Amino acid sequence: MRRLLAAAFVLLLAAGGRSAPATLDIYFIDVEGGQSTLVLTPTRQSLLIDTGYPSPVGRDPDRIMSAVRDARVSRIDFLLITHLHEDHNGGAAELSRRIPIGAFIDYGAPVETGKDVADAFAAYEQARSRAAHLIPSPGDHLPVEGVRVDVVSAGGSTIVKPLDGGGQPNLACAGYQPRPRDITAENPRSIGVRVAFGAFRFLDVGDLGWNKLGDLVCPDNLIGEIDAYLVAHHANGDTNVPALLAAIRPRVAIANNGPYKGATPNALTTLHEMVGSEGVWQLHRSLFDGAPNSPDPFIANVDVDQKDEAAWLKLSATADGRFTMTNSRTGWMRTYEVR
Repeated sequence: MRRLLAAAFVLLLAAGGRSAPATLDIYFIDVEGGQSTLVLTPTRQSLLIDTGYPSPVGRDPDRIMSAVRDARVSRIDFLLITHLHEDHNGGAAELSRRIPIGAFIDYGAPVETGKDVADAFAAYEQARSRAAHLIPSPGDHLPVEGVRVDVVSAGGSTIVKPLDGGGQPNLACAGYQPRPRDITAENPRSIGVRVAFGAFRFLDVGDLGWNKLGDLVCPDNLIGEIDAYLVAHHANGDTNVPALLAAIRPRVAIANNGPYKGATPNALTTLHEMVGSEGVWQLHRSLFDGAPNSPDPFIANVDVDQKDEAAWLKLSATADGRFTMTNSRTGWMRTYEVR
């Protein structure tokens, strides 16, 4: 009888009952204009990029853990903190009390000395001391299984040699000029990564601003083309660099904005013009006057305060470059075919 059951199972597989192809899954978690992005590789290793704000009630760790449960993750293998502002590392200490973290990745210590930065770092540093700690440099590869994670920026420096698929002269740089200074000292130190799975490419550069983004694509595009781009610095005006979008040509751009933070009118306008209205996704509807928000299906959260549902956006990609975007508020899904 057991042999008959085994034979039937083999026939079922042969008839089309094979398991679905492995996917790279990315959750863009609503932390109200900070960042928290959960990457689950095809081999089911987890890379969490940033942890949102500190909070006495643990709001952002709650939201991260909701995505973790949906992804069926029992530990965070790698926690990458892009930079040491409290809207990016603030939830790490509380999160580390809820789920094991295998290794912390960051650039060391902050250079800013404000109270919010210092308090958040003190709590973060204590949590970090209980696990492995990696400090990468531009050009390094992170030891994440199932994907290739290239570090494109870290500690104020950017890559100087092109990644595979990059290196082309960027004609759009003719209209690009560096600016005198960055908004903060920590933002330009952000750790940026390109995640590659087969033909699929995802770019997250934390809060890099105008000048560092320009360094990555001018005069040559060192990144190559990107399928999904988490817009730098929450889609604020200092990241509104047309030369970057012209170089990386993202099929979708995701704004990790809050209702009153990020997704500024000028940045959204440029994104819609260069990416297209069906490729710009937002974690929140922007409440800035004149903001050209995406259509409702492309926005995870449309309300604020007690009505905010803390919905996430989820991307699932296969190795051939095909991927879907899903809005957890509505369940609506859009498929992007191979380019």
